[in-house]
Amino acid sequence: MVRATTLFAATAALALNAHAESMYSKKSDVVQITGMDYDRVIAKSNYTSIVEFYAPWCGHCKNLKPAYETAAKSLAGIAKVAAVNCDEEMNKPFCGQMGVQGFPTLKIVRPGKKPGKPMVEDYQGPRTAKGIVDAVKDKVPNTVKRVSDKNLDDWLEENKDTAKAILFSEKGIVSATLRALAIDFAGLVSVAQVKKSEKTAVEKYGITAFPSLILIPAGSDTPVKHEGKVDKAAMVQFLSQVAPPNPDCPPPKEKKPKAKKDAKKESKSSSKFSKASASHKSADSSSAAASATDETVEEPVVPTESPDPNIKDEDTPEPVVISAEERKPTIPTITESAELQSMCLNEQSKTCILALLPKDESSDAAKTAAASLASIHRKYDVSGSHLFPFIGVSASNPVAASLLAELNLGSAEQVHLVATNGKRAWYKKYSGSAFGAEEVEQWVDAIRMGEGKKEKLPDSLLVVGEKAEVKEEKVAEQEPVKIEVEEMAEDATQDAEAPGHNEL
Repeated sequence: MVRATTLFAATAALALNAHAESMYSKKSDVVQITGMDYDRVIAKSNYTSIVEFYAPWCGHCKNLKPAYETAAKSLAGIAKVAAVNCDEEMNKPFCGQMGVQGFPTLKIVRPGKKPGKPMVEDYQGPRTAKGIVDAVKDKVPNTVKRVSDKNLDDWLEENKDTAKAILFSEKGIVSATLRALAIDFAGLVSVAQVKKSEKTAVEKYGITAFPSLILIPAGSDTPVKHEGKVDKAAMVQFLSQVAPPNPDCPPPKEKKPKAKKDAKKESKSSSKFSKASASHKSADSSSAAASATDETVEEPVVPTESPDPNIKDEDTPEPVVISAEERKPTIPTITESAELQSMCLNEQSKTCILALLPKDESSDAAKTAAASLASIHRKYDVSGSHLFPFIGVSASNPVAASLLAELNLGSAEQVHLVATNGKRAWYKKYSGSAFGAEEVEQWVDAIRMGEGKKEKLPDSLLVVGEKAEVKEEKVAEQEPVKIEVEEMAEDATQDAEAPGHNEL
């Protein structure tokens, strides 16, 4: 009987140790942290992070592990990928106060306006490496200056006492890699990007290959060219000749050496010390959670494994489900001529992107064009960047026929994209045959950078005076018709692939 009891106790101890073990090894690219580490490593960091809250026994957590580790490799040098083992006693109060109710829970943490007060949001995207990487990259702050031939000299004159770095790229969009580099050297090196088409800037610095990086030391006009591979590690090393990069996070506090205690006193106070230590750990975890969110959780929730969606518990109330249709990004569609003229077709209106839609707005071309425009605008909205409005023009809008005829756009049965600027009286047509996000974004980017030939916008399309005025009350009362965007299905083979992060 004694032997059986001993065996049972040993088995229970092994099970407890298995639960407490980390799911990620020390060699993993996933950073294993505790509730006490969170405040210093994540909340006070200048970098965007994604944090997984898991339990080693959770089946869904084990299924996510390969994709999460792949995402960590791809995001190396761009963002932090961390994990908290909520099965450890010291982490349980922290996980509860972070609102963890099921495993795995993923949260994206990005720097806020106040140091140590980050913005925290739940990650609800695909549990794939690509989905995680794309979502995290979108949250990396952008402090990179986009420089053109027109404003190059002005930018060079700014902050003469600060070193400057310029990346010459074929792409107009600032990559997450370059955004992360700017964070590395924030306050030390001003980072800018110049597109290949800016001929004056390219010739000024003798750039012949793209991408290329140059460094202009403070107080100097002579550039130093980076030789070799243009990747994150190499660029950090290159810029480090001016100054070492900013620290990743505050260093851990040094532990003060403890004075030796009398053996008898130590023995008597051991139980009290144990309780105080546990209380201290819990307090540290609570403080870390408070820095991450303004929400207060009165009682920590004991989380369980995220349930199998096919198994229903009669005692569990049905959750409120937001349909995929409701989550789809949209662009407004205008059916009234006065509203369209007030927004985009008058002598004071700035740049607008108009999507002239056919009568059959459910056609594949219409859906694809709307999806591309909506996803592009959403990307800029998320990053906090300003972008001109994207508007769908219904075939029933009286102005639609005039636009087709005056601008020689073509058949009313097809989708047409056109940029207009009433104040400067120009327009630019989209000449592509495909309406994928990549093709359309290149066209939009060219408009943002002022590239390409523009044509004279006919005066007949612009209204002046009272005709252009639409009462704000009427516009506010009229709810725009929304075009629903079809979600693009991902190829299952991408789930196991590591997305590349050298986007320069």
